[in-house]
Amino acid sequence: MSTTIRPPFTNDTALAKVQAAEDAWNSRDPERVALAYTEDSEWRNRSEFFRGREAIRAFLTRKWEHELDYRLKKELWTFGGNRIAVRFEYEWHDKEGQWYRSYGNEMWEFDEEGLMTRRYASINDVPIQETERTVFAPDRSASSQC
Repeated sequence: MSTTIRPPFTNDTALAKVQAAEDAWNSRDPERVALAYTEDSEWRNRSEFFRGREAIRAFLTRKWEHELDYRLKKELWTFGGNRIAVRFEYEWHDKEGQWYRSYGNEMWEFDEEGLMTRRYASINDVPIQETERTVFAPDRSASSQC
């Protein structure tokens, strides 16, 4: 893809890569999200280790069947060459209606085409009340036209 953001990253392209990842994950579409990773991408997510785009799709499908009304915010921590580090938080609730805020850090490594070859995520969950939520979808109705 000619519009893919590729390394080596600058501050602007690293910020754009993080925003693109946030947007994709907030779609909660395993097919869309999985396309950002190489066919043999290596993952650690919490205590799960797996490899490959098909395993990523299966993981994300399972994740969003459990983590309902998922909403994520990512923030660039640092970058260099073909790597980006991100901090994030997201909120979701389970089928019983208990809300959680999940905090974590991710380390990303990309190939020359801008696809992620490695993703290592450390995540902690904190139960919250729905009234304590802070991560919401942006209000696009108030945005101005450029």
